[in-house]
Amino acid sequence: MSSLPQYGFINTCLKSLVIEKFGEETWEKLKTQAEVQDTFMTYTVYDDAITLKLIQEACKILDVSEDAMLKLFGEYFFTFCKMSGYDRMLQTLGGNLTEFIENLDALHSYLALSYQEMNAPSFRVEKRTDGAMLLHYYSDRRGLCHIVPGIIESVARDFFNSEVTMEILTQSEEKERTGKKEHVIFLVLQKAKRPKRKTKKTINPENVAFQKTENYSALPCCPEKKSHWDIVRSVVKFGKGNLSHTFDPVYPERLWVEERTFCNAFPFHIVFDEELRIKQAGVNIQKFVPGLRRPGSRVDKYFTVVHPQVTFTIFSIRKFINSQFVLRAHREMLPDSRRNQPMLKLRGQMIWMESIQCMMYLCSPKLRSLEELEEQKMHISDIAQHDTTRDLILLNQQRLAEIELSNQLERKKEELRILSKNLEAEKKKTETLLYAMLPKHVANLLKEGKKVEAGEFNSCTILFSDIVTFTNICSACEPIQIVNMLNSMYSKFDRLTSVHNVYKVETIGDAYMVVGGVPVPIASHAKRVANFALGMRTAAREVMNPITGEPIQIRVGIHTGPVLAGVVGEKMPRYCLFGDTVNTASRMESHGLPNKIHLSPTTFRALQNQGFEIVERGEIEVKGKGKMTTYILRQNLYATENEIMGRAEKQHSSHTDQTGKLRETCYNSDGNKELISS
Repeated sequence: MSSLPQYGFINTCLKSLVIEKFGEETWEKLKTQAEVQDTFMTYTVYDDAITLKLIQEACKILDVSEDAMLKLFGEYFFTFCKMSGYDRMLQTLGGNLTEFIENLDALHSYLALSYQEMNAPSFRVEKRTDGAMLLHYYSDRRGLCHIVPGIIESVARDFFNSEVTMEILTQSEEKERTGKKEHVIFLVLQKAKRPKRKTKKTINPENVAFQKTENYSALPCCPEKKSHWDIVRSVVKFGKGNLSHTFDPVYPERLWVEERTFCNAFPFHIVFDEELRIKQAGVNIQKFVPGLRRPGSRVDKYFTVVHPQVTFTIFSIRKFINSQFVLRAHREMLPDSRRNQPMLKLRGQMIWMESIQCMMYLCSPKLRSLEELEEQKMHISDIAQHDTTRDLILLNQQRLAEIELSNQLERKKEELRILSKNLEAEKKKTETLLYAMLPKHVANLLKEGKKVEAGEFNSCTILFSDIVTFTNICSACEPIQIVNMLNSMYSKFDRLTSVHNVYKVETIGDAYMVVGGVPVPIASHAKRVANFALGMRTAAREVMNPITGEPIQIRVGIHTGPVLAGVVGEKMPRYCLFGDTVNTASRMESHGLPNKIHLSPTTFRALQNQGFEIVERGEIEVKGKGKMTTYILRQNLYATENEIMGRAEKQHSSHTDQTGKLRETCYNSDGNKELISS
């Protein structure tokens, strides 16, 4: 089936259904899987494939059949139309379910004034010999017929207080039609609800029929002739129990209208017989299609039936007699002066006159706006004064302007939504960058324009590191090689700060500085920094010296003590640490050894009995500090290298199965089984 246009109103309804019934997360998942946008413009035309894809993906996500999903959509579509302001329009279509359905095509014709590309289905009601109602559904879209029961059942419940069940009798391709060839016949069974009785009433024998009808809702199935029940129904207002006046029309013995007056009063009408031969035509339709002035010409020579999409025969027309008919003039049958203009379309009602075996088509030009009126070279005066088409053109002109304004507002709203979304994404990027430069709580205070007070920390652990022979490497390499080497190393170190929850203070050249216990105090700061240092040493082995091609060597120094921390500067604020602890940590690094982690006495004491292997280096002369006994951190006795590096670690276990074979099971660090081998 070729793609058909679908207005955004339909997709918006489907989105609203999913969000209301299944939640926002389900819609986000559905939108992603169907690869569609988040918002649909009401008056914008979209490909049918988008709607069908949304329905198919919804069936997969919700694990329901397509038929069930379509019926649910039909039920919700009726509710959504009411919420969108169409409730009063829908309620006035008919006094019972049959009349409601028979006037749906007329409603679609009206809506086509606003939704010009709308390709709505068509409906026809038929009464079977056994009294059951048959609903004929015609559509260009195959496979969507299950929406109909959802809509009709909801309408019956809401508007007519009746329970309706529908089942498909046949599903075929209609040969009589020139379009909307999918033809589905539904059997409609109606069961009226019994309203509650408030008080017991005395039955009046003269009004027995009225008393009986008080217990039921009025939902007959297309009566062909009036029965006793129909007569009662015509004089009773159901639900309220009030009588209305009976009405018997009076017809004259002869028609008191002369031929000329009739043709002038109804300037757009055609009367034709069973052979489609024209018997008479209104004066203005003759003016625009001069060939109609020749009696005996066939009407199908001048016009094509556009809606309903049926063949131009009396049989087909009578079959769809309750539908609104749209005819389009044949271009080649128009005068030369009109052939370059848009084709003339007529919209109106077919009336079968049994006594003379002729069909009368009472119609008006099908026009949406003053612009279309001008394109047809018509004037308001060409349309009869009693014809509401005059008012409709003027009102719809204003309506079209409102639609265009609504479209502009929707587009601006969508642009603002996208801009807001992009702004939020950029804001997150900015915050991520800001939080990388400053502690989160400090950054938030600065964003709010507040002053950040310096704070004292009684105990923290500071680490410094640098690259051995970095000056020599710089002198022998291109600048880009140095940048690539440092970027590789610092990226690995930055990842480790997240693994061990330590704060990166700054980098200057090849020097890297972190602190534990600042800005958020924590008792295990020394242990965290020690594990981070062990990870640094391992990560450095993965970074190559651009001169030798061998892994680089780093020196690491750690010291524990009190510091003062605060924000320095306004143009480019930095969170800095001050105090002798910073100087001592820097001395530990500068007096350290290649690929060794150098500890001060205070850090050694903080790490005692914490599961680390530490050896004494001995007493050394430290610049500005004199002699100090320092230590070398070798390893964490209780943590593996993968744990130190924050990598997923595999655990192995062996067992003997029932056959006596030794089997080995491998688990990830999260406990999930990964591999079984024998």
